[in-house]
Amino acid sequence: MRLSPRITLLIALVFGLLAAFLAHGLIQGRPAVVGRTIVVARGPIAAGAVLTPENLREVAWHATDPLDGSFAHVGDLVRDGRRLALASIQRNEPILAPRVTAPNQRATLSTQLDEGMRAVTVRVDEVRGVAGFVLPGDRVDVILTRGENGGLDSAAFADVLLQNAKVLAVDQIATEGQDKPTVARAVTLELTPQHAQKVVLAQGIGRLSLVLRQANEADDRPSIRVTASDLGSGETIERDRIAELEKRLESMRKADDEARAEADRKAAQRLSEMEARMRELNRPSAMASMGPPAAAKAPPSGSVINVIRNGSKTESYTVAAER
Repeated sequence: MRLSPRITLLIALVFGLLAAFLAHGLIQGRPAVVGRTIVVARGPIAAGAVLTPENLREVAWHATDPLDGSFAHVGDLVRDGRRLALASIQRNEPILAPRVTAPNQRATLSTQLDEGMRAVTVRVDEVRGVAGFVLPGDRVDVILTRGENGGLDSAAFADVLLQNAKVLAVDQIATEGQDKPTVARAVTLELTPQHAQKVVLAQGIGRLSLVLRQANEADDRPSIRVTASDLGSGETIERDRIAELEKRLESMRKADDEARAEADRKAAQRLSEMEARMRELNRPSAMASMGPPAAAKAPPSGSVINVIRNGSKTESYTVAAER
């Protein structure tokens, strides 16, 4: 049976009033939050900047529970002394205690450490530091490699020493929000005391590399050691090494042949120059310019007479021969 439009409208109005009554009851049952505020940044605040009433403001906080580490009033931040921002803060971002210093405290690296943590610096280069793409605030894994220069039968291996370590600073830069990669020589990590001991010991017995993790990735699955045998079978590695040695020998042989050919070419060129010079000297015109050969001097003609005086002294005289 089809209802009339009036009856349909009346039913709709009844259900609407019922829904409004239920919603009003729910609203009345919630506890009201009156006068609760939270301090936020009035504009962007750079790391190391002083927090002042000019760059802070209070906004209403409608949640029933306060935000952990937040401040309700600007006076709570500035009344006891100067506070500095430990990291860059964006506009309207809540000011939290872990991101600012204590009153009259310097914005040093030690103030950025969480409770019970330590800062340890790892030596890196342009390759082991992920080409400079590791920046303060990133998370990295630390890989320990040993026996890299050994032979085919060496115990070379790579282990994941640490996972999900926080980067505090790159060289002397400890400011988060850096967006330009910088090739660094040192990266400072935030570690537990035990992990810090592992890193210090590992730097003396092997080489450390950093592996950049995906942002907000919390997967810390057990790591597996990678050895030289995992890179390929021994026969394959031996064959590749023999091929590499043969390639080097062929290159050395080729260089030796080129050196000998160059020496032979220079010797032939020198010999050709000498022959040309000799032919130049043997030409008639060259001989004439040199003049007739000098006549040999004839030995003097005559006889030599030796005269002995007093039985011991001998004197020689030359007597010309008659013609």
